[in-house]
Amino acid sequence: MRTQSNKLNFEGENIYVGIDVHLKSWNVTIYTEYLHHKTFNQPPVPSILRDYLNTNFPGGTYYSAYEAGFCGFNIHFELKKLNINNIVVNPADIPTSQKEHVLKNDSRDSMKIARSLRANELIGIHVPFIETLENRTLIRTRDVMVKDMTRFKQRIKALLYFYGISYPPEFLRSTSHWSRRFLKWLKEEVSLNTANGNDALSLLIREVEQQRVLLLEINRKIHSLAVSEKYVKEIELIRSIPGIGLVTGLTFLSEIEDIERFANTDKLAGFVGMIPTCHSSGEAENYGEMTFRKKTILRRCLIESSWIAVRIDPALTMCFSQLCKRMEPNKAIIRIARKLLNRMYYVLKKRQKYECGVV
Repeated sequence: MRTQSNKLNFEGENIYVGIDVHLKSWNVTIYTEYLHHKTFNQPPVPSILRDYLNTNFPGGTYYSAYEAGFCGFNIHFELKKLNINNIVVNPADIPTSQKEHVLKNDSRDSMKIARSLRANELIGIHVPFIETLENRTLIRTRDVMVKDMTRFKQRIKALLYFYGISYPPEFLRSTSHWSRRFLKWLKEEVSLNTANGNDALSLLIREVEQQRVLLLEINRKIHSLAVSEKYVKEIELIRSIPGIGLVTGLTFLSEIEDIERFANTDKLAGFVGMIPTCHSSGEAENYGEMTFRKKTILRRCLIESSWIAVRIDPALTMCFSQLCKRMEPNKAIIRIARKLLNRMYYVLKKRQKYECGVV
């Protein structure tokens, strides 16, 4: 006589989970192969989701996805540890209907993630290793600190302009600003009419000096990272290219992590954002400005390096001069940056140093 079984068993079945991640809660939608199981709200704890799946779908194969955002990749790593096959997706790449644009809420967001995951319409972004993420954080922190230093200096200059304080003849050229002599002049010879005004100027100067100390410290740490076993060989290859310095090279290596994940230079250029937008239909082909999808810090570093490269590399000097005959220099330098990116791809892929061409 057959006995009735009261145990659930989803072995061999796939369960799809869409997660709309927020700081204090998650909206979760669960789909099976054939139906929408449930949409609910839960605390932002991966183990709670794992327990729910194990209770309601024991033995199943779990797939999940969430949008890249403020939470980074920590949730991804936690879900993977709990045997949930997770991917992190670019929010712009999730198929969305016009109705979902107009009637948007967290529940609908989690539903469309789960639905697209089940339909195999989602492509996960590359998730770096923890070590690479933290190396990248160090380099990005330097970038933020350099911007902060620029703001601090601009505040002091704005204060001088506001009170009509002129620079001495030896400091008329902007290249002479922020030297030791310039800071000494600011501290000893610039004086406002009241103690409050002098206190404000003194605090701004101290801000610049403290920021310099921090920048010196982080630059030393970046130099140490560049000579570490992980990067020393690749930095040597990439710095053989004219215009590429240590910071740009290390920024590039930490952002891409592994050059082998790019099949060709077009894939790499798309990742960096060095390709134009395109709106074509039928016989009409329209190409616009650079795409807004980009690695901001990487694209900026490449363009800055290109201005150096066109001054010291004869082949790029000639190419830049020819481009400037038919377009503005600011547009021509974008094409030089693309050439520089192709060179970086070549030296890392072929493991050969770059040899300067002769015109």
